[in-house]
Amino acid sequence: MKGYVFQGPGRSAWEETPDPDAKEPTDAVVRVDTVTICGTDLHILKGDVPGVRPGTVLGHEAVGEVVEVGSDVWSVRPGDQVLVSCITACGRCRFCREGVYGQCLGGGGWILGHLVDGTQAEYVRVPFADLSLHPLPASVTDTDAVLLADIFPTAYEVGVLNGRVRPGDTVAVVGAGPIGLAAVATARLFAPERVIAVDVAPARLEAARKLGAEAVVDAREAPEQLVADLTGGLGADVVVEAVGVPETFEMCTRMVRPGGHVANVGVHGKPAVLHLEDLWIKNVTITTGLVNTNSAPTLLKMAAAGRLPTSQLVTHVFPLEQMQEAYDVFAQAAVTGALKVVLGEPPRNEVLPMTAAE
Repeated sequence: MKGYVFQGPGRSAWEETPDPDAKEPTDAVVRVDTVTICGTDLHILKGDVPGVRPGTVLGHEAVGEVVEVGSDVWSVRPGDQVLVSCITACGRCRFCREGVYGQCLGGGGWILGHLVDGTQAEYVRVPFADLSLHPLPASVTDTDAVLLADIFPTAYEVGVLNGRVRPGDTVAVVGAGPIGLAAVATARLFAPERVIAVDVAPARLEAARKLGAEAVVDAREAPEQLVADLTGGLGADVVVEAVGVPETFEMCTRMVRPGGHVANVGVHGKPAVLHLEDLWIKNVTITTGLVNTNSAPTLLKMAAAGRLPTSQLVTHVFPLEQMQEAYDVFAQAAVTGALKVVLGEPPRNEVLPMTAAE
């Protein structure tokens, strides 16, 4: 088969790689129909994730058809169309029993495209298939479903749930990339008074507005003041950090009201200053976290009911074999306007939102 193989920092290729098989009784092999690219994949290619060894197939989000299962797999069978979760769970360790799959001690957690071969290939081996694969409702298209592998669960669990969004809240989302936009969409499920989106790209702010943000503001134009003006000087009840740089994290801590929540979702590569000299008296709660994807069944139900604007985030679609071109478009999002790039042929009579630009 072919897969997108990490060969070391700055080097990768769509090339021949060994076909996977079910090595363990709990494994399944999935033929990949639809896959997407994550910002984490770009970090890997830059060498920012040293745990990824050269020769590893990248990717941790996919939808496809089960073609093989181990003898101890009971929830799926060959022929099933499934969502491949970005997080793998053994189901037996302390953390899995608590539903904290991202911290799995039994060989799971974030392993696809990280510690084992991932989903950006024609086939993928999925360990612990019973908890790591989700059968798709017939009404959920593959393009909708693939965004439930990582983007929407991350925004929902690490941003909205950790931030404890409640009815009537003012929610500020700093960063209107795919994660931030998914945070805008899922925060609205809790009937906040308003959602404010902050970014520097006009196209992303417009996308946030279309997804329901009542106010948008350029990050270079005093967003803290806008939040203060809209809340009578109080500050936002919940601020979601969806960028991952020190400046935006510190901005979030200036936006939040006393007693409010800052939910950090962004992946930080550098230290950020925690201004305890200002924060200690404000009763502010700051949370971080890796997604667990324990919300995937709920999100699948909501997608089936038409309650999640998942495919609205997809701006570019490519055939699977054009993986390198897709990476080039995604890596230059400021130029191309890319939000989510999806690869695969339209399955199940699906109409994809956009064809790849020349």
